[in-house]
Amino acid sequence: MQTNWLAILLKILILEREKGCNDTSVVGGLDKFMDSKPESGSLDVQYNLPGGSYTGMSVATREKWIDEVILSISQSRVAHPVSVLNSSKEYGLTAEGRKRRVAVKRGYEDIQFDAPVTSLPRISKLMAEKLKRLGVRTVRDLIYLFPRYHNDFGNVCKISDLIIGTEQTVMVTVWEAREEQLGKRRKSTEAIVGDETGNIRVVWFNQPYLARTFQAGIRLVLSGRVGVFKGSKVLESPEYEIIEGQESLIHTGRLVPVYPLTDGLHHRSLRGLIKKTLDGLIAKIVDPYPKSLTDDVGLYPLDKAISQSHYPTDLHQKEEARRRLAFDELLMMQLYVMSRRKDWRQSGSAASMSPNWDMVNSMLERLAYSLTGAQKRCVEEILQDMGKERPMTRLLQGEVGSGKTVVALAALLSAIGNGYQGAFMAPTEILAQQHFNNISEILGGVTVPSSGGTCFKFSIDDRHRPVFVGLLIGSQTQRQKKGIQEMLINRDLDLIVGTHALAQQRVEIPNLGFAVVDEQHRFGVMQRASLREKGGTPHLLVMSATPIPRSLALTLYGDLDISILDELPPGRQIVTTSRVEPQYRGNTYAFVRRQIEQGRQVFVICPLIWESDVLQSRSAIQEFETLSTEIFPDLRLKLLHGRMASKEKEDVMESFYKREVDILVSTAVIEVGIDNPNATVILIEGAERFGLAQLHQLRGRVGRGQHSSYCFLMYDNPSVESKERLQVLENLNDGFAVAEADLKFRGPGDFFGVRQSGLPDLRMAKLSDQDLLSAARKQAAKLIGSDDGTNTVINMDLLTEIERYSSLMIGETS
Repeated sequence: MQTNWLAILLKILILEREKGCNDTSVVGGLDKFMDSKPESGSLDVQYNLPGGSYTGMSVATREKWIDEVILSISQSRVAHPVSVLNSSKEYGLTAEGRKRRVAVKRGYEDIQFDAPVTSLPRISKLMAEKLKRLGVRTVRDLIYLFPRYHNDFGNVCKISDLIIGTEQTVMVTVWEAREEQLGKRRKSTEAIVGDETGNIRVVWFNQPYLARTFQAGIRLVLSGRVGVFKGSKVLESPEYEIIEGQESLIHTGRLVPVYPLTDGLHHRSLRGLIKKTLDGLIAKIVDPYPKSLTDDVGLYPLDKAISQSHYPTDLHQKEEARRRLAFDELLMMQLYVMSRRKDWRQSGSAASMSPNWDMVNSMLERLAYSLTGAQKRCVEEILQDMGKERPMTRLLQGEVGSGKTVVALAALLSAIGNGYQGAFMAPTEILAQQHFNNISEILGGVTVPSSGGTCFKFSIDDRHRPVFVGLLIGSQTQRQKKGIQEMLINRDLDLIVGTHALAQQRVEIPNLGFAVVDEQHRFGVMQRASLREKGGTPHLLVMSATPIPRSLALTLYGDLDISILDELPPGRQIVTTSRVEPQYRGNTYAFVRRQIEQGRQVFVICPLIWESDVLQSRSAIQEFETLSTEIFPDLRLKLLHGRMASKEKEDVMESFYKREVDILVSTAVIEVGIDNPNATVILIEGAERFGLAQLHQLRGRVGRGQHSSYCFLMYDNPSVESKERLQVLENLNDGFAVAEADLKFRGPGDFFGVRQSGLPDLRMAKLSDQDLLSAARKQAAKLIGSDDGTNTVINMDLLTEIERYSSLMIGETS
């Protein structure tokens, strides 16, 4: 009752503030609504009207009281910050929506940050379309379109000191400028400029109009590479700026921003647009952080950070600006994941499940091996969490082949033994089918004839009823899907294995007590949340075979407890990894043939499905044709890629498992889920185009049996950096060490990519920002508060930023 009343009050007060406090936001006036306040002593006294009457207040007093009440609601234990920010979106509460007395440049007074870029002066629809290709739709997007890097044109030298082959800046006077004809259709501008130490020739190709711009006697700043022509120094197409005062320099004479571009958009026009927008609106930028927070962490104010990120005074200020904006990214991520964790834990109590060792031991007895120490530890951690009424949210992380599936299955069986249903969600149909088959093999399942191969059962012993396990994937017939769904609804199915189809609304799992998400980084956050909501509040275990350094795991999975399988089962092969230069390709093919003659099988992985005019790399289709007709015409080859129909992919994989295929040519679709102990060689074409973590995942497709296994990293024209990266994989077999190296080369923003991580890309934060990550977690914990509902002050500006980030998350992951 209190929460509903406060939510309505919040709506009314926001509307009232926007209407100028004229008491027209609720029928009968605010006094009448306040009379309906619940008679409960738990509502704070500050919600009462001073003097008992709103109508008797002056407008200024009304404004002050409304602001105090809105802020009080945001701090309330009754209204959690994330709930308040959701209301703020519905009721139009934004930082820009509240009136501020700020000094802005003429022509920018009425422009809001969330307005389309066309609201800016002199922005045409054509320019807006070009900006849209860069992801810029609003004024805010434009201000946050930060440079890729800066050219250092700040050190001005004399003409006599110019060094051939270097980027340098000079301040000169134009003596002469004229248009020159270069061939039939090409024209240029040629100028002679000088300072007190000498003169130099300058040429701008295909820019004849500059001859009319550069009148004799004007002063210029020129920045560019110094070349030589007929024995004399020359500047070719340098950046230029007419000197009208040192403060006006944008394109030269300073650290000059270099932005991402698109067709029809040039550096000078984009720089000028962003500079004018910043100058016009910088005074309207409101820092959402209280001063105590910025002082505590040692951060620049937001307006200064944004300005210095675009046009830094020097390298120190550029780094300090990046540091502030990196903190913003990390704090928003931490607030998001921590609020999700808190909301999940407050969303309702989960079933408290006692460990059912009868079920677990029944499975363990069927295994041909004993659990490793790490597996036993993780099983105990999970079963202990399942015994609590607070919903478990745990990440199980481990190397390829470390035995995550067995750990998850033990927990699922314990849940089933407690009378609940379980769900196991995988990212692809191939992986879901394989999990279903593996679970059936481990448990000694017997196919249910009427299910068409989509359900099996097994019995723990004579004292317990049979346990039924089903499969639900998109490629099944409607009849098969309907049969499985009816079994779920009727609680005749104890465990369901499937893809993201399990998260769809029409799939009901009424008694779901435990849910597993495999290869979690391949799912959107909303899909993970949808599975959680099946059947109430189940315990949740997410798994990842991609080793993640702890620093990044805390960033990506701050809403999860973490269990780590840091021990491989006995007998797991160390895969010998080698880089192969083009001249040794024939030797590699000969080695592949010898392995096949010994009865082994081989993967050949390509980065592309089809040939590309842009990316010069081997495609799977092209490589399949070459290998099957020219290199290995006598061997059995099959092709596999993500664009094939599900049934076709299943047939190819089944042939590979049955050893009816010698060489499987594929894209990275086999990165997870392919388990063939007889495969001993993986040959990866265009290896430099993959990240180290992904290469490690691909390498994990071999070495799963008793035979020595090999990974060959093929490349044609790699850069020096690419060779260094691939050498890391030659030297390291530990996945966590590989992941650390990958992050150092590529940065957190590229480690998974936006879609795979379920989080927006990091534009400013870096792996080396350990102090910032720690500070962000500390501040987020203060702001979000404890699980019992307490939290510190979150002002409306910060609530708006959290709302914006949450909206972005929903947009990226839905």
